[in-house]
Amino acid sequence: MNQTSNTIACEHREDVLKEQAEHQPLHLPVLYQDEHIIAIDKPPGLLVHRSPIDKHETVFAVQTLRDQIGQHVFPAHRLDRPTSGVLVFSFSADIAAKLGKQMMDKQVVKQYHAIVRGFVHHTGYIDYALKYRYDKIADKHKRPQQPPQPASTMYESLAKFDVPEPVGRYQSARYSLVRLSPSTGRKHQLRRHMVHIRHPIIGDTTHGDGKQNKFAKSHFNFTHLALSCTQMGFSHPVTQKWITINGEMHSEMRQFADRLASFKV
Repeated sequence: MNQTSNTIACEHREDVLKEQAEHQPLHLPVLYQDEHIIAIDKPPGLLVHRSPIDKHETVFAVQTLRDQIGQHVFPAHRLDRPTSGVLVFSFSADIAAKLGKQMMDKQVVKQYHAIVRGFVHHTGYIDYALKYRYDKIADKHKRPQQPPQPASTMYESLAKFDVPEPVGRYQSARYSLVRLSPSTGRKHQLRRHMVHIRHPIIGDTTHGDGKQNKFAKSHFNFTHLALSCTQMGFSHPVTQKWITINGEMHSEMRQFADRLASFKV
């Protein structure tokens, strides 16, 4: 691993695990719990479980939640490390499998909020197939050269902001707060779809705009990915009742949005 990669990994750990640095256990906010499932609000930078992505990491959502509630938990889905928001677990592998099948069958409704580059006008639908992007370490056993997979996302513009400061070739820094509703769950789908329509998510160091990311850091002290899963709806795997779990944008993203509010257009 090169020096830059080491630096980024360290920054992620420091940002997410501030409480550990102060010798306090990380506490995961519980959004919903019954005898079968539990949902938390995952902070940005926290891995769901052990992964080859970072072999040096020692703190994960699965183990942290298990220690917090005193029960074994099984993740029903995943959120990328930099993405925050609603994350659902079950108390048995069978229930987790049933929830996973709902997601595979597109029976789960997900909603995200993101802050992106540029002015996004009104609503739209992105239907753009995505090739699986392989990680040299995490995906070394996966079959290469798979064909593009169908991927679709609805988006809605909620607010637009114009900061009168030049960024790169642009005379001002323009942003939009958007609501994203994916109907498929491809790797980095929302991040790649927003890049496809020329509105990369702020803080996306893999697919995004480096100059905009640096501007957000220097002017707004924002260093995370501006993407949060804020709602998830599904049929309860035991009771069959429809459940909607609501979360919020993580605190740093909310502060970023609040500071942008004075530049709303």
